[in-house]
Amino acid sequence: MSSLKDARDMTLITHSQGLITDEELLLLLEENTSRNPEFSYDAYDRFDLDNMEEAECKSEFRVEKRDIPLLAEALGLPDTFTCPQRSVADGIEGLCMVLKRTSFPCRYSDMIYRFGRPVPVLSMVTNQVVDYIYQAHGHRLTQWNDLLLNPAALQRYADAIARKEAPLENCFGFVDGTIRPICRPNENQSTVYNGHKRVHALKFQSVTIPNGLIANLYGPVVGKRHDAGMLRDSGLMDDLENHAHSPTGQDMCLYGDPAYPLRVHLQATFRDARLTPGMEAFNLSMSRVRTSVEWIFGDVIKSFKALDFKSNLKTGLSTVGKMYIVCALMRNAITCMYGNQTCDYFGLEPPTVDEYFS
Repeated sequence: MSSLKDARDMTLITHSQGLITDEELLLLLEENTSRNPEFSYDAYDRFDLDNMEEAECKSEFRVEKRDIPLLAEALGLPDTFTCPQRSVADGIEGLCMVLKRTSFPCRYSDMIYRFGRPVPVLSMVTNQVVDYIYQAHGHRLTQWNDLLLNPAALQRYADAIARKEAPLENCFGFVDGTIRPICRPNENQSTVYNGHKRVHALKFQSVTIPNGLIANLYGPVVGKRHDAGMLRDSGLMDDLENHAHSPTGQDMCLYGDPAYPLRVHLQATFRDARLTPGMEAFNLSMSRVRTSVEWIFGDVIKSFKALDFKSNLKTGLSTVGKMYIVCALMRNAITCMYGNQTCDYFGLEPPTVDEYFS
């Protein structure tokens, strides 16, 4: 595919040969001129982490200044990222571009002052780093994670939940779906429309555990998909049957809302028309500990507010689903470094960031 420059050069050559008139030349030049506004970036210095203040680093990147190199090393980022047009950015700069882009709704032009790069380079480097993180570490969420979900760990999680007076002694975590609103697409609007929330959306299914981490994530799926259907498609039940056992061989389970079916490895709220006092007490006790699911969902959005700006989440123009998974990974990394409300509530420490990404 020819570039705008090639098209303009060919137009000028054609005019010089007398094949088109002056009026046609002006029309063709207008048609082959970029509609993107010009932003001056030469006035800004290139990114230098050492020159940033501690407070602005935490505000813009959600990570302490001293911990950004540690996070880059834990992620195994390469020393440099090279764009197709040969622009080069080092790994830490690329990581900071992703964190800056997702921590708050902003345009690439808003990032020029920080990185001293033109908009196309900011876009290309950001997308390259997102692709790298997803390909290198996405499996830690999208597949069964033995580091977090081994038999000994499942028993620790169950014990922590039971200490909060939960009646289920073999419950090691919680499963729920989350709806992420997106910009209304031009096509297939009814497919992604969620009638319950009345928004166009993508859905994800998450398994959360008492140390404050998202242990498993499935999605994205279309917004109208029911939680039970998403559970079936995810293959999570097969993973639970194969792996969810305590060191003594006891079946361990997740707890979910009434949308989920009752299975050995999946328990849910009593939903009979007439509940006994014991059933009501069970529902109330489990409801108190299950709120940790919402805390962790909220942590992802509070840390990466760009995910909550649906006008900029356009499925035809950006990889919205991949971005959510990468942000969930980064939120897990932040929890590993600084903890969160959930791990404090249950009294369980998450692994270190090096252990999580090892």
